[in-house]
Amino acid sequence: MSMANVGRPTRPETDIDAPASATLSILGGRGLLQPEPLLFELGGWDKTGVDLAEPAEDGSDLGDLVRAEPIGLAGLSEPETLRHYVRLSQKNHAIDLALYPLGSCTMKHNPRLNEKMARLAGFGDIHPLQPVSTIQGALELMDSLAHWLKTLTGMPAVALTPKAGAHGELCGLLAIRAAHEARGDARKRVLVPTSAHGTNPATAAFVGYVVEEIAQTADGRVDLADLEAKLGPDVAAIMVTNPNTCGLFERDIVEIARLTHSAGAYFYCDGANFNAIVGRVRPADLGVDAMHINLHKTFSTPHGGGGPGAGPVVLSEALAPFAPAPWVVHGKEGLTLAEHVEGSQSFGRLSAFHGQMGMYVRALSYMMSHGADGLRQVAEDAVLNANYIKARLGGVMTAAFEGPCMHEALFDDAWLEGTGVTTLDFAKAMIDEGFHPMTMYFPLVVHGAMLIEPTETESKAELDRFCDVLAALAAAATSGQAERFRAAPVQAPLRRLDETLAARKPKLKWTPEAA
Repeated sequence: MSMANVGRPTRPETDIDAPASATLSILGGRGLLQPEPLLFELGGWDKTGVDLAEPAEDGSDLGDLVRAEPIGLAGLSEPETLRHYVRLSQKNHAIDLALYPLGSCTMKHNPRLNEKMARLAGFGDIHPLQPVSTIQGALELMDSLAHWLKTLTGMPAVALTPKAGAHGELCGLLAIRAAHEARGDARKRVLVPTSAHGTNPATAAFVGYVVEEIAQTADGRVDLADLEAKLGPDVAAIMVTNPNTCGLFERDIVEIARLTHSAGAYFYCDGANFNAIVGRVRPADLGVDAMHINLHKTFSTPHGGGGPGAGPVVLSEALAPFAPAPWVVHGKEGLTLAEHVEGSQSFGRLSAFHGQMGMYVRALSYMMSHGADGLRQVAEDAVLNANYIKARLGGVMTAAFEGPCMHEALFDDAWLEGTGVTTLDFAKAMIDEGFHPMTMYFPLVVHGAMLIEPTETESKAELDRFCDVLAALAAAATSGQAERFRAAPVQAPLRRLDETLAARKPKLKWTPEAA
């Protein structure tokens, strides 16, 4: 946890609905939610939670490097330490508390069955440097996962190594670059739509390509005319998300692939939104050459907190020879990890070890417990839930695009015009009502964007509760209650923060206040 050079958080004196006399104690709690100072303010400097006898002899071999001053860490007992971190955890919103409408990331329920499987000793306790003879079960699981990923996408090859979506993009583009170089046709440009995930152009630039944007049509999709005009002999690939970041299916996707291939380029598809089409559409049938699959989105493995994740990349027949090493290979002695296979022109290793075993186990557990019909229902329910939200809120908020959406509903801020309330204000007010804000101001092609993704795991009752709250907030915003929104959140442990300053000048070191 980052430690700011501040004292105990400022707390509001009254609840937003409470009478002025209903004050909150600075020393007590709010209901059962305890206030929590910083760890350094909580513990004393002259105590410790561990009682150790003084050593009879100094066995240190540090010489003059032995610490001469106190270490400067607060001393806490075990109960104090435990309560501190539990109280902090209570201040976090989580998918186990309520719907998490976080737009382009699939923040959804993770079945506990998957967690139980990932903790089995044969998966949870293995080491990447163990002899392969001792991890045959793990290799078999990886082989099974690869099989089902290829089956669901219609692709002949998959690289399991990538750790997340952007890492998968890197893998796909390195394979594309290797394929071009193998035929002596090094190319310079990559085309990316204006509504793409930010990692797409960043990854292309990292690999060394010049990135050029493809325009978007008024209905939120790739402009075919602009794409055709910009395709040429120096274009290595296009990178298109489908369904796209506006929550829409690219209806011209087959033509996009045809135009790309006719120019000698490859079609990279960002698969972050695969949960909207899994079990219903095979990317290979759309003309895709490479696509990463966020296991930590589509197949429910935990997401957030900086990892771990997994972003396997499926590859077309044209790109399969250039996949990164190693491969799971069937041999006379069982399964093994091979650094080279016949016909391979691999661009090399993408990381030191093969991938995230815990993510593999959770994803395969999810696939097997759902089955083919269940995975198809995942996509159907994700799309149904998003369209339900769009229909419920369409009368009080303005949808960015007409017609049905896929897995996420996108609204703009046109309905807030003249109210004095911004998208940020509205999102902060959601915190007071117990909901995490949706993704804001993204995609950039929509002014004041509010991107809501309910996922397939939410019930109609929870969707109604969420929509009722947003509808009530929308009514308050349009009825002149702007001050309520500009003050929000007032019920959170901290009031509204200067997020820009916190990002640019974070205070990561605690120092005691001057006496």
